[in-house]
Amino acid sequence: MKLAKSLFLGSAAALATVAGAQAADLPARAVAPAVEYVRVCNTYGAGFFYIPGTETCLRVGGRVRADYIYGETFDRSDDAFNFFVRGRVQLDARTATAYGLLRTLVRMEMNRTAGGSTSANIAQAFVQFGGLTAGRVTSFFANGDLPTGHMGTLRFYDAPDVDLLAYTFSFGNGFSATLSLEDQLESRVNGALAFVPGLGNALVYAGQRAPNLVGNVKYTGTWGTAQLAGAVGQIRSDNFVTLPGGTVVIPDTEYGFAVSGSVGINLPMLGAGDALWLNATYANGALAYLGFGEGAGAGTISYGVANAYVNPITGDIERGHGWSIAGGLRHYWTPQIRQNVFGSYASVEYGAGVAPSADFREWRVGTNVFWQPVAGLDIGVEVLYANIDSDGFTPAGVENDDFSGRLRIQRDF
Repeated sequence: MKLAKSLFLGSAAALATVAGAQAADLPARAVAPAVEYVRVCNTYGAGFFYIPGTETCLRVGGRVRADYIYGETFDRSDDAFNFFVRGRVQLDARTATAYGLLRTLVRMEMNRTAGGSTSANIAQAFVQFGGLTAGRVTSFFANGDLPTGHMGTLRFYDAPDVDLLAYTFSFGNGFSATLSLEDQLESRVNGALAFVPGLGNALVYAGQRAPNLVGNVKYTGTWGTAQLAGAVGQIRSDNFVTLPGGTVVIPDTEYGFAVSGSVGINLPMLGAGDALWLNATYANGALAYLGFGEGAGAGTISYGVANAYVNPITGDIERGHGWSIAGGLRHYWTPQIRQNVFGSYASVEYGAGVAPSADFREWRVGTNVFWQPVAGLDIGVEVLYANIDSDGFTPAGVENDDFSGRLRIQRDF
């Protein structure tokens, strides 16, 4: 009996030893890694979330816009209908730091126009670090907070994007001031002018030696926004001018400038979201800041627009000058239906050497109505009338005005 008991206990001990050794040889059970869920970031508004593993908040957004445009025709070669489609993708990343907000934004746009013409560009790409802004963003000459509401059809410097390097000083209570160095090449306009023979020559721009200097003082508050802005830029000529005495000269460098004031006023006493805005600009040798490209026209008449030209008698650069005023009113008939009424007037003049018929006046007036059935979706129609003439004179047989209409369907997300 004792012998059997000893054998049983010994066998049990041996089995326990072998089982322990085999268990030690088995791989350890893997521990599941912690799952890191995407967290909502409420610091910068709706749509932001934390990039996993970081304290950076990201918002992914975009836009799809379809425009259907009708314009008056004056010749069989004119297109009455045009189509325009734009796709936009935008990434906005923000991080709070000890030096202030670090923000990076990239906005990519792809356009397709009637006939299949396509274009793609980086509309905006910038870094903001505290008060510093570097990259491509809305010019600081413009007030991007104005409640304009038109479809890009008015004549004023309507918040264009440019390459720049800027610093903004924030004083609190909604007040700020900005100094900005902006790409001069994007403000050059040099359309064909009608010169008096022997008294005016087209300007040939020399290379950029200094960017445009832009500055503003701005207020944004509960009642609206107001801004005063100014810009100065070089006008360098690459012309060789032979003076009447036979001397060959290169015109001395001149400077063009522009000043602008704008105000937007919220009108909650009329209705939630209602607002009024106004912008006025004077430009001398810097007509791009009036909202012009190298030409302007309506009907069958058109005018060249140039910042400056060369007087071959004196060898000097002569500057074009002008002014513009634009404004509008936005009213919500219901929370889903809003209407904008707007208009602009611009005047451009040149001095000796340019034919008086090159001076012109242009005015535009229009209205649109938008329906927003759901958040982010706008369906709107716009009608615009444009008129242009030379000091109130229109040559016989020339149409100097036209109507245009536009249907827009746009989704922002």
